Amino acid sequence: MPEPDTTSHPYLRAATAGIRHHSRTHSRASDQPADRAHLDTLHAHLTAVHQFLDQLADTTHPPHPAAGQHLANAHTRLWQATAAVHDAFHLLPTASQDSTACLPERLPEGPPVLTICQRHLAAGHAIRRKTTPTDLTRTRTTACQR
Repeated sequence: MPEPDTTSHPYLRAATAGIRHHSRTHSRASDQPADRAHLDTLHAHLTAVHQFLDQLADTTHPPHPAAGQHLANAHTRLWQATAAVHDAFHLLPTASQDSTACLPERLPEGPPVLTICQRHLAAGHAIRRKTTPTDLTRTRTTACQR
């Protein structure tokens, strides 16, 4: 069996290592709940992975339709996770009482709210071009059909 190439995809490996490290350090301080800045950063990461997964699904589907479909299903599930993080962000307390709502028609109080809402709206436009509202709300399975 050939050995895995440890030099391939160095940026993905670095991102994975960073998340593992953060997860370990955060678990040691388990009494600390997530804050808005934490969820904003996590949302940024999920959105970037979501875009990358979309690209992989698009390029994998023509030569390998079954694998491409699995990646497309993962793409939808990741969007659901990204939307849940966005919703959780707005449920956390803030300094001002009226700033928890996502109101894209007016500018919120500034970063990180401005960045997370803009990022979420942009990602939402991208996924809605490829999926239906039903696809976004239903639980998907990637089990092979027989």
